[in-house]
Amino acid sequence: MLVFPSFNHLSIPLFKATEVSEDNAPVSYAQAVRRAAPAVVNVYTRSTLVDPRSLRPRTIERQELGSGVVMSSQGYILTNYHVVYGADHIEIALQDGRWLEAVLIGQDELTDLAVLYVQAENLPVIPQDTELDPQVGDVVLAIGNPLNLGQTITQGIISANGNTGLSSRGYIDFMRMDAAINRGNSGGALVNSNGTLVGINAAAFQLENQDIQGIFFAIPYKLALNVMQKLIKHGKVTRSHLGVSGDAVVNAAGDRLISSGQTLYGLSITSVNANGPAAEAGLQTGDIILEIAGKRFSSVQQALNMIAETAPNSELMLTIDRNNQQLDIKAVTRELRR
Repeated sequence: MLVFPSFNHLSIPLFKATEVSEDNAPVSYAQAVRRAAPAVVNVYTRSTLVDPRSLRPRTIERQELGSGVVMSSQGYILTNYHVVYGADHIEIALQDGRWLEAVLIGQDELTDLAVLYVQAENLPVIPQDTELDPQVGDVVLAIGNPLNLGQTITQGIISANGNTGLSSRGYIDFMRMDAAINRGNSGGALVNSNGTLVGINAAAFQLENQDIQGIFFAIPYKLALNVMQKLIKHGKVTRSHLGVSGDAVVNAAGDRLISSGQTLYGLSITSVNANGPAAEAGLQTGDIILEIAGKRFSSVQQALNMIAETAPNSELMLTIDRNNQQLDIKAVTRELRR
């Protein structure tokens, strides 16, 4: 026979949850998500293509998905060029359940951006700050619709910053971060821990037959805003060029800049396109551009951006160092055509 001990003499207290003070509250980005997430929409496109595998002419319908960001209460939405390229029909789904047909206002392949327009009232607008200066190491959240699973938030940091002007170098200008994005995230919002827009999610870095993780690209907010305004106003983005290539140098002798700790002296011209604007202005290989329109620049990319953002057929004053002598040369920009 089993004998159990008596617990009649024990006083068992009632269970009471331990209260945690606010000082020990967990870190949360819920407020940032509440501010930004309603303005991130799902983008669905349909396009009709001729099936190249069919012996007889046969059309097939292709459906794609992505994300977009409501930028203004007037109905303008930013997304990626590759999300809507070739689409015959575009629809967006808001997080409040509304479905709206969208009109393509303009697109820019170089920056992988496109502007859509929807006609609706009470649109949620993403928080924006034109004075915002994102830094490497800032916490960021990527918001989008990966794999059509519904709105999803991923978190990371900015791992390398992008420039804020227009250029012709593709992803080299884009912000790098490690907040994961997948198919369907393209065109969604990258926001900081306050929910303020930092960039437009664009792509993951990939190499054939290599498994690469943690390198994703976003188009910086200021660049995206600049392109959006031009697409709304003109329907396209016009860029200028001088027809030169160059290296960053640290002195008049042309020693190349090799460290971020060094101070840029100027842009040493390594090649001049024959019959280009720079050649016509008399620029030569070995000239070092010090100023553009009276302004210094901090990188080669910024110098190219300053040229690109100048209106075509405009006079541009360049201050150069030629054999240790400073000269001012006027060059006339031309439209960059792809």
